[in-house]
Amino acid sequence: MSQDASVLDPSSQTLAGLAGKYLTFRLALEEYGIGILHVQEIIGIMPVTHIPRAPEYVRGVINLRGRVIPVVDLRIKLGMDGKEDSEKTCIIVVQVPAAGGQITIGFIVDEVSEVLDIASADIQEPPSMGSGVDTEYILGMARMKGGVKILVDIDRVLSSEETVQLTATV
Repeated sequence: MSQDASVLDPSSQTLAGLAGKYLTFRLALEEYGIGILHVQEIIGIMPVTHIPRAPEYVRGVINLRGRVIPVVDLRIKLGMDGKEDSEKTCIIVVQVPAAGGQITIGFIVDEVSEVLDIASADIQEPPSMGSGVDTEYILGMARMKGGVKILVDIDRVLSSEETVQLTATV
């Protein structure tokens, strides 16, 4: 009696749970994706009010229909060089867990691409990069026709201390 290998391999069961719809976006030359259920809305870049003494990756805050929302430059947060905004620059508004509930945050990305339905068979574990590289925010790597999309766990991009600091800022 042969058993399916995925039943025996716990990592494949974890990867199977990652299948679904992802909003894909670009940062520099790379394509990323976040689960569509995390996305509240996508807005074009708008004036951002700078917050003195905020961490470098915090661009500031925006007024979104009467709500003040902190905005994080995802390029800087992920250790990339900053870039001037363009007509394609967008803010992806998401909710992430914070102490005592949820916080709404905007993440600035170079451009939003599309929504993809990614099958579990197309998702692999993130490669081991060694102890010096933080890949905790990477859920997996999706193999697609156009290359590889890095699937981001948006809940882990900011640490719990960083979300507390953002909450206090706002």
